[in-house]
Amino acid sequence: MEGHNTSSRDFTLLGLFTRQDTSGLLFATISTIFLTALVANGMMIFLIHTDSRLHTPMYFLLSHLSLIDMLYISTIVPKTLVDYLLGQRTISFVGCTAQHFLYLTLVGAEFFLLGLMAYDRYVAICHPLRYPVLMSRRVCWLIVAGSWLGGSLDGFLLTPITMSFPFCSSREIHHFFCEVPAVLSLACADTALFETVMYVCCVLMLLVPFSVVITSYARILTTVHHMRSVEGRRKAFATCSSHMLVVTLFYGAAIYTYMLPPSYHTPSQDMVFSAFYTILTPMLNPLIYSLRNKDVAGALRRALGRMGSSQRGPGEAL
Repeated sequence: MEGHNTSSRDFTLLGLFTRQDTSGLLFATISTIFLTALVANGMMIFLIHTDSRLHTPMYFLLSHLSLIDMLYISTIVPKTLVDYLLGQRTISFVGCTAQHFLYLTLVGAEFFLLGLMAYDRYVAICHPLRYPVLMSRRVCWLIVAGSWLGGSLDGFLLTPITMSFPFCSSREIHHFFCEVPAVLSLACADTALFETVMYVCCVLMLLVPFSVVITSYARILTTVHHMRSVEGRRKAFATCSSHMLVVTLFYGAAIYTYMLPPSYHTPSQDMVFSAFYTILTPMLNPLIYSLRNKDVAGALRRALGRMGSSQRGPGEAL
């Protein structure tokens, strides 16, 4: 029997904190990851917009990647942590719908943005003389707008259909947020047609950007292979390796969740992979780009230097 304070339209998120002996440690770990993701991505955005040396197309796109990471980890993790502290696991129908839509929109936008960022690297390495024209400010804004549009279409298309199905009486979601496969498993109707449509959408959203990445980096590797300068090769690989690492982590987990048949994974495995690309990846992205990037490290040192100078004051300057 449902509790007196729970609406019949509410869902129950079984969540990540299912074991009492490890729930405290897991809560502390997720809290640390969440705060680190917010600080690291916020710092990336701050450095990119305040340091003139980072006012380039690549860093412009990277700042929007950090913004998307901040937004979508904030869509999922705060409720998970608050529910643990309050000892509750319910989410309203409206709350589940909103979380469902925001998640699909933001993750879809990141899929497209990561794919189009590979095009930026392709132009920079394979057509450096034409880079200012092919990656003009207008083109950068078109890439960002196109990414948001693609993600929004995914959210507007899939959310109303998913939430319009009649749901069974248990309404227990074997997940820590309202992700599509977990919500659909509760539907008391034939969802085969919709799952086919959703599968096609996921293939397009994953494979089309991923194809852009593969094509871009195939051309990049060909160009780098013919470079005579060892320093040029090293710089090209250093520039591209961070992006490839982020793409592999993010796309790999998403392909596992959305493109493998349900018989190949369990709800518990789905939660682990979803936690990887919705909680861990937003923290790893800025760390990968900052730790492996001399430009970002230099911008951070200059920012800390300016802060130190302002704290000493003009009278204390050497």
